[in-house]
Amino acid sequence: MQHNSRPVTSNQPGPHQDLARRVNRALTHPLRKPIAEHTQRNFAQAAEWLASRQAPLILDSGCGVGVSTRQLAVQFPGHAVIGIDRSEDRLGRDHGELPHNALLVRADLVDFWRLAYQAGWAPEYHYLLYPNPYPKAGHLKMRWHGHAVLPTLLALGGHLELRSNWSLYVEEFALAVAQVTGKQAIVAEFAPEGDYLTPFEAKYAQSGQALWRLWVDLERK
Repeated sequence: MQHNSRPVTSNQPGPHQDLARRVNRALTHPLRKPIAEHTQRNFAQAAEWLASRQAPLILDSGCGVGVSTRQLAVQFPGHAVIGIDRSEDRLGRDHGELPHNALLVRADLVDFWRLAYQAGWAPEYHYLLYPNPYPKAGHLKMRWHGHAVLPTLLALGGHLELRSNWSLYVEEFALAVAQVTGKQAIVAEFAPEGDYLTPFEAKYAQSGQALWRLWVDLERK
């Protein structure tokens, strides 16, 4: 990747005026979308793999090419690390051998999270690294905090960490976390200083952009 990434631009001057309403709708109208067959099948395989490990779980949701999954597996050798992404092409790119305690899964996150919750999964750590910001005001419902799956995502529990190069995304996510759980997430700017978890993190940092991190400890519901 060349380091010429432009900062996120948006027609929003601040947190979306519809955010609280969207979150309330997610709370009062549970998502009932049918589970995709390929996600159901791949989740079952992931569940079998996880059961064979008997280790605390780390989820790397939206892992892209799996660089972060590999790095997290090295950082946490006593954990089972599952990276999930919807793109078979991204997951299939060669970024070296997977550590023995890591697994990459092709799945729709909306479906995967619901299956994980139904199966009683309780990740110790859950990473959301540089999700698509969907910065246009009209795309709020496509951001994770504006999506109907948000209550399920938060109900999985664990130490949730979100990273983004758009401060407003992180700010909105914190507001949504507070509305759903009553917990105040910690939000701060950070500098990885060469210790990059993802290719996007490296690209944004080396382009001179500010990076933001949110973390919050959640109880499994």
